[in-house]
Amino acid sequence: MSENAREAILEAAKGAAQIHGYSGINFRSIADQVGIKNASIYYHFPSKADLGAAVAKRYWEQTSGVLEAIRAANPDPVHCLQVYPSIFRQSLEDGNRLCLSSFMAAEYQDLPEEVKGEVLAFADINVAWLTHVLADLGLGSVDLCERRARAIYTAVAGAQLIARTRLDIGLFDELIQSYQEAGLFSA
Repeated sequence: MSENAREAILEAAKGAAQIHGYSGINFRSIADQVGIKNASIYYHFPSKADLGAAVAKRYWEQTSGVLEAIRAANPDPVHCLQVYPSIFRQSLEDGNRLCLSSFMAAEYQDLPEEVKGEVLAFADINVAWLTHVLADLGLGSVDLCERRARAIYTAVAGAQLIARTRLDIGLFDELIQSYQEAGLFSA
């Protein structure tokens, strides 16, 4: 089986998870979407848990790269904070999808252990990145910056969830603007 098929499986599984969560990762529908036999998926992913963990790991790794690119392109930490919500907005722009890790976090108790670890890694890389940006602003101790980073991450993920539920990307923008006006994203 080719590497292209593996990539197609991962992309199809990611899309399914962003729409339906971990429970949406279904080998039969993924095989139909990719144009392969259901059993062919097992060549790369012996179980649904293996596929789910691979999808979640790739998702946080890609997000980590996006965060680092934001940081590299924006030396001003305030601007980094202003750009940050755009990574969540992109999922809404892409078929009203939810952040994969947010969706899986809602199912956390029912996830296999290997998937849980990757879901936690997504939250951890977001909070760590935000903590560093806030620390660069000189907003106090690392503990204080980390608490605020968790608040920002949670607020943005929550805004995405509410906007998705209402099928209204404008609502996401309004919520982010209200967070900015309340000072959550500023020094």
